[in-house]
Amino acid sequence: MKMASSLQQLKVGQSARVSGFSKEGGDRAYRQKLLSMGLTPGTEFRVTRVAPMGDPVEIAVRGFSLSLRQQEAAALLVDVLEG
Repeated sequence: MKMASSLQQLKVGQSARVSGFSKEGGDRAYRQKLLSMGLTPGTEFRVTRVAPMGDPVEIAVRGFSLSLRQQEAAALLVDVLEG
């Protein structure tokens, strides 16, 4: 497992685990919104699609698909899972 990086750096098909939230990634209310969408620390997800210009990115998490804009994705710190 690689150390924390940004969701924006992942490619389609890669899996990762939420490790926390970036200090630059928005205010407390926005972090709470991400938590309520199921993006809690320790949650695993897979990148399923990335728009041609890189915005938004779609992830499969907890049995559903979730699309996040680059600014939203910047709020998440992730650990890339190998294999």
